[in-house]
Amino acid sequence: MLDSVRIVLVNTSDCRNIGSAARAMKTMGLSQLILVDPIEMPNGQAQALAAGATDVLAGAKVVSTLEEAVSDCGLVIGTSARSRTLPWPMLDPRESGEKLIKEVSDYPVALVFGRESSGLTNEELQLCHFHVQIPANPEYSSLNLAMAVQTLSYEVRMAFLAEQQGEQQNKIAEKDSKQDEQIYPLVDETERMFEHFEQALKATGFIVPSHPGLVMTKLRRFINRARPDSKEVKMWRGMLSSVEKAAKRQNS
Repeated sequence: MLDSVRIVLVNTSDCRNIGSAARAMKTMGLSQLILVDPIEMPNGQAQALAAGATDVLAGAKVVSTLEEAVSDCGLVIGTSARSRTLPWPMLDPRESGEKLIKEVSDYPVALVFGRESSGLTNEELQLCHFHVQIPANPEYSSLNLAMAVQTLSYEVRMAFLAEQQGEQQNKIAEKDSKQDEQIYPLVDETERMFEHFEQALKATGFIVPSHPGLVMTKLRRFINRARPDSKEVKMWRGMLSSVEKAAKRQNS
């Protein structure tokens, strides 16, 4: 699921930010990094800041335009640090993570980050289905690129874990449901239970063999209306055996 979540960095000017972003991605289980027209290609400095995420850095795909980076995506969410003159559907970080994970099983999805100094252009933002803004301290809302990638990648991971937990709980519920599923006895089992009932009731004197009356007919109607399952039939058989033993002791 996370393999189809793309982190797209547009026109990044400092390759060290690319390395730090790769590290932020890997800590959250993301691996698909796309660089759109980077001013400075990743080098040794980027690798140093990537630390253990050099595989993410090495696997980064470089393209010329944002359109090329997201052409096959079904959902694209662009980061925006400020309000735009043209209103656009906005999400908070948590909503963006949930929406990305909800749709990622159907097609690739992308989180798009803009330039360090100016973010995404209006034209680039218009390629996105939604915009996301991190609700930072309004008196000091400065987040560097890697911080923004870390924050939103975290929300993606949290949504992913919640989805996995939900699927696991559904599996457990299905398993419990199957375990609790009623298995009804065969006719032969039910008939043996009724025979056992008759024997036990005769042993206690409740049924007089010479005048049995309608006791068993009414008992059959009562029990068939309740429709006991196999476990309940076995329970009745156990109770009847206990009644027979008690009657035998009393009569001996």
